[in-house]
Amino acid sequence: MKREIIDASQLELEEKVVSIKRVTKVVKGGRNMRFAALVVVGDGKGHVGAGLGKAAEIPEAIRKGKEDAMKKLVSVPMDNNGSIPYDLIGKFGSASVLLKKAKEGTGVIAGGPARTVIELAGIRNIRTKSLGSNNKQNVVLATIEGLAALKTPDEVAKLRGKSVEEILG
Repeated sequence: MKREIIDASQLELEEKVVSIKRVTKVVKGGRNMRFAALVVVGDGKGHVGAGLGKAAEIPEAIRKGKEDAMKKLVSVPMDNNGSIPYDLIGKFGSASVLLKKAKEGTGVIAGGPARTVIELAGIRNIRTKSLGSNNKQNVVLATIEGLAALKTPDEVAKLRGKSVEEILG
């Protein structure tokens, strides 16, 4: 799957921390405590990314996570009513997230980690179901994989050598 490089400096990005984990490493002198923060960033207009930051203090871990997420932004195609063009399943590790197109007025029907990604992407109408693993990091990354795999009707028509009207029926 190709990912276009998006310049994060021109976007007004909003960030949300999905999870903060305390990680312990046992060493000769005792235990080393560190923190890992999973952060999702998006502009609410079709760009979203997720990153992981690790540091000795929580604010530093969040900052690193945000920087990592800004490097991994993907663009999400949306239709006229703020939904996705078609249904699909995003997979990452053993987590799968079913993303279903929804009509106007449905709202965002999604569980915690997937909801964060979808809201920051700017999708207003969608139904999702988390399948397989419930690991927050894998669910977030599976949702982003699914959204990154979406194609617009124009792209599909070009790939098949047909007109948009033939694709849409």
